[in-house]
Amino acid sequence: MAPPFSRDEYADRLARVRAAMEGRCLDVLVIGDPANINWLSGYDAWSFYTPQIMVVGLECDPTWLGREMDAGAAAFTTYLAGEQVVPFPETLVQQRDVHPAQFMGDWMGSKGFDGKRIGYESDVYFLTPAAIDHLKSRLPNSSWVDCELLVNWQRLSKSPAEIVMLQQAAVIAGLAMQTAYDGVKPGVRQCDLMADVVAAQIRGTPEFGGDMTALHPLVLAGEAATTAHPMWTDAPFDKGQTVAFELGGCRKRYNAGLARTVHMGEPPQALLTTAKAVGEGMDEVLNSMRANVRCCDVHAAWQAVLDQYGLEKKSRIGYSIGLGYSPDWGEHTISFRPGDETPLPENAVVHIILGMWMDGWGMELSETIHVREKDAACLTQFPQDVHVIDM
Repeated sequence: MAPPFSRDEYADRLARVRAAMEGRCLDVLVIGDPANINWLSGYDAWSFYTPQIMVVGLECDPTWLGREMDAGAAAFTTYLAGEQVVPFPETLVQQRDVHPAQFMGDWMGSKGFDGKRIGYESDVYFLTPAAIDHLKSRLPNSSWVDCELLVNWQRLSKSPAEIVMLQQAAVIAGLAMQTAYDGVKPGVRQCDLMADVVAAQIRGTPEFGGDMTALHPLVLAGEAATTAHPMWTDAPFDKGQTVAFELGGCRKRYNAGLARTVHMGEPPQALLTTAKAVGEGMDEVLNSMRANVRCCDVHAAWQAVLDQYGLEKKSRIGYSIGLGYSPDWGEHTISFRPGDETPLPENAVVHIILGMWMDGWGMELSETIHVREKDAACLTQFPQDVHVIDM
């Protein structure tokens, strides 16, 4: 095994983060998001169930601190040198009266970070208030600054190598969706179909395998189709159901989302009309999207189509996507909705998800899209029409 990208790629990422740190007058940055740790170093393991951080200094090499049992993953997923991997003892794992962040704070103090201006990620799933409190208690003379999304914003514009990874993830997404199309029929249990879908996601292709997507595969069927993020069950699919699948593919933790809709039997007119509106809306989104266009203007192109059909969608229609771990594949930066005036950078990759959750039924259509200088291109390649299964 080896890191998925070159040393130069990681060096460029580190330089971008350090430039952003200098812009915030930070001496040190504490990173808790496993996706950000991976993006900066390649570190990849299911290790974030216990405290782990990456410490980046303007004059200190990036250093991973985490559980001793998981430190070995750095040897085959990163280019980090031995001194850049600092494990905390197993005796600190889930103890009542001690916390691994105390060890981490002491290590930071030994490196001369007490009294420095330290940024940290305040709103990530895996860096808890308790951990932050223990770090602060060990570095009482430091100034702590909330730098919630500093690294995330550096990830927004993808490198050519990242685009390739996302293209491969998109291929896997198509295979997963085809598996769903081939297997869905009345009487088949949702869990049985999803077992086949998840196998397709992980199997990938003969040329490259897949990972588990950061977002749990979703099935919207029956009464569950009236909401956005239902889990699969052991209920069988029924004749006459409209079923939406939000699946996706993942390659080296890079995620591509893909949502499509199936109807078993003669589709009702309401579904056909809504699908027509959603398809036209997706066309307008793609036509409007290119580098330097504002996110709110892309949303306005979609909204203009909805207004023509008298339909409403209250939620945002998309977000940036890329490297991610459960429970979310979004990058938590841009969103396509009114009021987000962020201009799209060239080589951003976004997931446009046009979900319509109606009274008693629902449908979805989504694409993972590469924003280019003068246009935008779908990375996911799959027919957009509602797939009708004849009964």
